[in-house]
Amino acid sequence: MTTTAPVSPARTADPHPAAQVDLGTVTVVPTRHWWRWILSALLLFVVAQFAWSLVTNEQYMWGTFAQYFFSEPVLIGVGYTLGLTAISSVVGFVLGTLLALGRLSPSPLVSSVAWGYIWFFRSVPLIVQIIVWYNLGYLYPTLGLGTPFTTDFWIVEFPTVQIISAFAAAILGLGLHQAAYSAEIIRGGLVSVDPGQHEAAAALGIPASRRLFRIILPQAMRSIVPNATNEVIGLVKGASVVFVIAIPELFYAVQVIYNRNSRVIPLLLVAVVWYTLITTILSIAQYYIERYYARGSARALPPTPVQRARRWVSTQWARLGDTPPGGTDARGPARAGSLGAETADAGTPAVEKGTGA
Repeated sequence: MTTTAPVSPARTADPHPAAQVDLGTVTVVPTRHWWRWILSALLLFVVAQFAWSLVTNEQYMWGTFAQYFFSEPVLIGVGYTLGLTAISSVVGFVLGTLLALGRLSPSPLVSSVAWGYIWFFRSVPLIVQIIVWYNLGYLYPTLGLGTPFTTDFWIVEFPTVQIISAFAAAILGLGLHQAAYSAEIIRGGLVSVDPGQHEAAAALGIPASRRLFRIILPQAMRSIVPNATNEVIGLVKGASVVFVIAIPELFYAVQVIYNRNSRVIPLLLVAVVWYTLITTILSIAQYYIERYYARGSARALPPTPVQRARRWVSTQWARLGDTPPGGTDARGPARAGSLGAETADAGTPAVEKGTGA
């Protein structure tokens, strides 16, 4: 006895079911991330609560803050902070580059000296270094040139206290301290470059200095810039330690003021806002420097914030231009209708073909 299996409805159906679906009627439901929304709501509540306390808490003394924010001592302190940061950064990164090259030198003596410098200046706290440089006159009352291994300075001689002023001591302490850290950052960037770049450039007969500055260093900058910017930002805040030698930088200036009027919190807020502004400017500079050195690695550079804003404005204007008098965007229904019409047209031959078969 022969048994015939029942024919499945799926087999008798149209072999192209998707062609008969009007995609314009399909409702797209986005994935709901409930925990993300709950966490976002909690964070928004915390931020709103803190902002409310800033406005309602009278202990912040915003009037005092506004009074001293652009005061002359504070602006002088900002100038000292920027000056110390700029000079120390130049000294630190120039000397750090030499130390990094020394660490990579095939000479054991040069490599050992560079390593010893980095080891020593990373071991001693910054504030100790600044105080030692400021009091160098106690160890060496005079400095000069003369007979080696003696104190007979018959060529030239200077009193140490005239050479090592408070500002010079701060520059020496900050710059030499920064050089030890900059050297390791630069060395790490140079090591990160593919050795094949060195070999190919050497095989082409390119001089060593040109290989370094035109081939190796531009590639290493992609990894150097983020860490170097962090060091510069740290140096902006680290310059506040020079208050121990009475340099009137930003923190020292606000200290002097709140020691006189006992308005500690508003004066500290003045320093906080100024440090935040300086750090923000450095962060923006970091973004554009990274974008500049990413040209050789990224196929398409990411748009800048200004470009994103322009693109968003252009998109909004384009949408306003396509809006009918009723106020609804006509592109959405038109696209859905055209898509449904194209789907219907595409499905018609399939139905006819199935019917003819």
